[in-house]
Amino acid sequence: QVQLVESGGGLVQAGGSLRLSCAASGRTFSSLSMGWFRQAPGKGREFVASIRRSGSFTRYDDSVKGRFTISRDNAKNTVYLQMNILKPEDTAVYYCAAKEGLGYGPQESLYDYWGQGTQVTVSS
Repeated sequence: QVQLVESGGGLVQAGGSLRLSCAASGRTFSSLSMGWFRQAPGKGREFVASIRRSGSFTRYDDSVKGRFTISRDNAKNTVYLQMNILKPEDTAVYYCAAKEGLGYGPQESLYDYWGQGTQVTVSS
């Protein structure tokens, strides 16, 4: 079993930045591929970014490319999402997710473990 705890959400003005963190426990962190997803009010959960176990490969949704950066520190069992140039449409609950193995695709169904989520609100 893997436990995931997100932090770093909050209220920010458009154009601002936030860094989300997700601390993992219960498994060897370096064996997990990690992802970030988000769910806006009234919408389904959608893929934001993912990172392979070693951190060498990343993937982003087109809506965040060039603005968001996913990274991980395997020594700290933590994955990060640096969010820059935030827009009101980025407002959502952001979820950290983990999966065993090499794959780091955008499909929600691939991920075995989920955090509780952290709210990000971007004001215009």
